[in-house]
Amino acid sequence: MTASDMDGRLGEEFFTPGTASFTDFLAAHRPELLPTRRPFPDGVRAEPGRFPHGTTVLALAYRDGVLIAGDRRATMGNLIAQRDLEKVHPADDHTAVAFAGSVGLALDMVKLYQVELTHFEKIEGIPMTLNAKARRLAGMIRQNLGQAMQGLAVVPLLTGYDGAAPDGEKGRIFSFDVAGGLYEKTDFHAEGSGSPYARGALKKLFHKGMDRREAALAALQALYDAADDDSATGGPDINRRIYPIVSVITEEGFERLSEPETEALSREMVEQRRSRPDGPTAAP
Repeated sequence: MTASDMDGRLGEEFFTPGTASFTDFLAAHRPELLPTRRPFPDGVRAEPGRFPHGTTVLALAYRDGVLIAGDRRATMGNLIAQRDLEKVHPADDHTAVAFAGSVGLALDMVKLYQVELTHFEKIEGIPMTLNAKARRLAGMIRQNLGQAMQGLAVVPLLTGYDGAAPDGEKGRIFSFDVAGGLYEKTDFHAEGSGSPYARGALKKLFHKGMDRREAALAALQALYDAADDDSATGGPDINRRIYPIVSVITEEGFERLSEPETEALSREMVEQRRSRPDGPTAAP
């Protein structure tokens, strides 16, 4: 502890010129606080099934913006580690991030990313563009490559409302790989172990110009299909009243659908499955 820490004064590092990146600031002055630091010596890998792992998240563009959703289950190997995990978080007023992968690292990365965007806006006086937000998150994931190679990967899904985009294209979706590769997706996407089944459902149900209710039901149907075929994905738990998290981002900003609304839509979807277990067919 330095003298400035003891008497409440800011240390010299706070007056050292640098970038508007809070992550770069930590890397230069307090690297031990970064969630991307390696937890194990080189050559050591995390034992499979010993750390909570989150699945399945998805996003789809709709008429007013973009919707992002996730199931609530975390697993450790063949065990259910948590039934009510929150995998969808606002990053700022018009951006949201969801994650699949190592839960502890993912939650820390989300918090750091939230601070990163706020810090940039305070330093520069303007918010980042959506493209810059995606590139900044890609850089953070790239810093985590060492941990990913040790078996502790984080795979986020980023969505945002881009007011500068043409009408009909303002809801944007970005995916990443564990090395920080950045890919913009059109219309919809999903990540996590249940993502192949969720994407298959969305491919069947998605259409241009969906309203909020249609988009939310399509997301719930896709998560239900993922849970039906992937044991690591949790469907709506009506007995415990645990339902997927569904959020939207529009011109007005980020909004998480209320618990009563999500419950009503989930119950409606489950009731539809009683007469059609395989789910709705594609629109003609």
